[in-house]
Amino acid sequence: MTMPRPNLISLFTEFERYAGDIAVVQRRGYRRESWTYAALADVALACACQWRERGIRTGDRVLLWGPNGAEWMAAFWGCLLRGAVAVPMDDGASSEFAARVARETSAQLIVAARDKPMLGPAIPTLKLEDLPDIAKGPRAAVTQLRHGESPAYLTLSDEPLTRKHIAQILFTSGTTAEPRGVVLTHGNFLANLEPLEHGIDPYRKYEKCFHPLRFVTLVPLSHVFGQFMALFVPPLLGAAVVFEHSLNPSEIVRTIKRERASMLVAVPRMLDSLCGGIVRDLEARQEGEEFRRRFAAASGEKFLRRVWRFRRMHHRLGWKFWAFISGGAALPGDTEEFFKRVGYAVVQGYGMTETASLISLNHPFRATQGSIGKVLPGREFRLAEDGEILVRGENVASGYWEAGAWRPAEEQGWLRTGDIGELDAGGNLRFRGRKKNVIVTPAGLNVYPEDLEAALRKQPGVRDCVVVPVERGANAEACAVLLLENGGEASGRQAVESANRSLAAYQQVRAWVIWPETDFPRTPTGKPRLGTVAAAATQMLGGQGAGTTGTAPDRASRLSGGSANRLQDLLHRFRAPHDATRHTENELHLSSLDRVELMSALEQHYQLELNETAFAEAKTVGEVEQLLREPSARRTEYVYPRWAQHGPVRWFRLGVYYGLVWPATRILGHPRIVGRERLGGLREPVLIVSNHITRRADIGLILAALPSRFRHRLATAMGGEALQEMRRPPREWFFAKRWAYQLGYGLVTALFNVFPLPQFSGFRESFRYAGECVDRGYSLLVFPEGEVNASDTGEMAKFRSGIGLLAENLQIPVVPVRLDGVWAMKRERRRLAGIGEITVRIGAPVRFPPGASPEEIARTLESLVRAM
Repeated sequence: MTMPRPNLISLFTEFERYAGDIAVVQRRGYRRESWTYAALADVALACACQWRERGIRTGDRVLLWGPNGAEWMAAFWGCLLRGAVAVPMDDGASSEFAARVARETSAQLIVAARDKPMLGPAIPTLKLEDLPDIAKGPRAAVTQLRHGESPAYLTLSDEPLTRKHIAQILFTSGTTAEPRGVVLTHGNFLANLEPLEHGIDPYRKYEKCFHPLRFVTLVPLSHVFGQFMALFVPPLLGAAVVFEHSLNPSEIVRTIKRERASMLVAVPRMLDSLCGGIVRDLEARQEGEEFRRRFAAASGEKFLRRVWRFRRMHHRLGWKFWAFISGGAALPGDTEEFFKRVGYAVVQGYGMTETASLISLNHPFRATQGSIGKVLPGREFRLAEDGEILVRGENVASGYWEAGAWRPAEEQGWLRTGDIGELDAGGNLRFRGRKKNVIVTPAGLNVYPEDLEAALRKQPGVRDCVVVPVERGANAEACAVLLLENGGEASGRQAVESANRSLAAYQQVRAWVIWPETDFPRTPTGKPRLGTVAAAATQMLGGQGAGTTGTAPDRASRLSGGSANRLQDLLHRFRAPHDATRHTENELHLSSLDRVELMSALEQHYQLELNETAFAEAKTVGEVEQLLREPSARRTEYVYPRWAQHGPVRWFRLGVYYGLVWPATRILGHPRIVGRERLGGLREPVLIVSNHITRRADIGLILAALPSRFRHRLATAMGGEALQEMRRPPREWFFAKRWAYQLGYGLVTALFNVFPLPQFSGFRESFRYAGECVDRGYSLLVFPEGEVNASDTGEMAKFRSGIGLLAENLQIPVVPVRLDGVWAMKRERRRLAGIGEITVRIGAPVRFPPGASPEEIARTLESLVRAM
């Protein structure tokens, strides 16, 4: 039997075992960044050294505040290695709450993302983004720690760490006047981790066939479930953690497929959204009816048969993907059934912050439908007389941090979870609901909101719902708060009446309201804020009698919520100035960059997919709201030719270039090249920006001017609308002309590695593809004027601001290039240039800092090209 681990940093032995394997994958703008276990260990060790140099001692508190990322993980492990106590803050926490927690815990150091405000001059602050650079300083010390005679984790703390040492303090709520943190020790986490490690051991021989495993996680690292599945479990398997920051279902699917993921870690709200996104996509592809027939036929079928039946879906997510891991709340039964029936494993865990994430867990291959698994070994469990779940053991938190001090819990006391549960005949735990949410009817009967919500969610048109108590005299009554796909009071009444037919008489919904916003206010893990929703529902029902069957705020109230209306909050700064004579208070004033920013914010907040073409045409608040209620599953119509970068096509392109294009460029243009030596020291991919004179000559001239290492791996952006017309010419054209255009599309794509960059909509997807190209080692050529120069004087047009957005997100050197002499040839319609007539000027590479204004970057690049 494996000996118990002495502390959490004993996991560092796994970092050494899997040193060369990928530990973390994350996005940086449009780029993909990966860290190996060795790199993560190096930065973590360097952080621990840095904490020691700054006087941080064992037991001192270090506040961590920022988004999920490798730097956050390194900082957390640095705290553990030093023996410091991590105090994680949610990335979306207010600065007031973060400052209160820092004061309450007497934090000695704050490690925060660059965009976070200072919490006061008294506490030293480091930027998360700077940690890799900090790690370069003590490289010799880190090397000695990693390769010395004794392991690093035995030398960095002031005293030997045990299971009783505090690992972190988690503050679970920012709504109280005095914050209270849950104190979690090394032993609390290990009490949950060790049973999992023992359960994993028999399957290690099979894991070798699928190595490396990759977990895509959507759960914040400030959440104990997110920590457990990103920090502690992956090292046991040498698995990679892929951080996905978008909650857009299509983005999640794209990440799963691109990263060849094995599992998705999410809270139920996110899985509900993903399920809805998949169904919307099927409807958009006109495959909804066929899917419903297959889904019905798959009931009761064997696992492999279901996988084959839904092979298209498995192909879309990737054949390595096999499981969804859900935690943080109970997963609705219909969502669990959906993913299981299409051929995936669904693993549910139950726990809370006070139990270091886990109390029970489903077995991935022997899960019981509707249960939250069996109670893990090593803890005592029982149900109180009223069904409340009680637990005690080493996994239960040691106490709370209150009034600036640690207040230990009673040694032998039972933790009252506040949740109602029941055990089935097989010993599986089933979640019934929150004890404080149970509604007691005048007859003394208990109504569990979760039962009513499950019935309502099954009704057509109900996107989501919550059931909250509202006071009726001296009693409470269940009130359903509905989020509808479309429709108003009639749709809500129909959904409630239909749901009531499946409920017992005492359970039936007699009061209901339609939520006036596009989504409920939610916690960072997606749970509706029930107190806020209940207060609003009571206000909407105010003054109405007990016989009320519903209320539906009109459209005007939906669009006039001030700070309470989240859609209005997002749209407010984009609204055009109000002109009382024209009644334009709902019109939007959107530049192309504003549209990208607003669209991304809406998709992130409402967890849905918007069509870029339709969004580009939206001019008013009402039109945007309609798109939110009827989202399209397709973002763009453009195709991105990844096949053009495959090995055989690349070698074909080089052969044709040196056999035909390069000689033609030299004979017809024999350009003079100025400034090539400025690229001599560059080995990484670059972004080349140039003025644009003619479609036929510009790319060839720039290719001839570049050093071979850039020439051989160059992707060129071309007008998306023009490429789309070539790929799919109008059907009314003569067939020979259509074929010629399609042949031209294939040739220009293969020979010049072009990709579409639309002028009006869809360029966000193009920027993402550009990032993929850079990750594969390709430099980019972009003409920021958009179209070829059509002026009578040859004067360069203004650069579009999108080039600034691309440059800021890619964070690679930008090389300005200017073509001189081509415009005269174009004006005179000549194909042969005089010697020295054409000049290609290459400017000095420039870099722009993260967060620089895209508009300012575009203006700077334009001025550089003009001045050459």
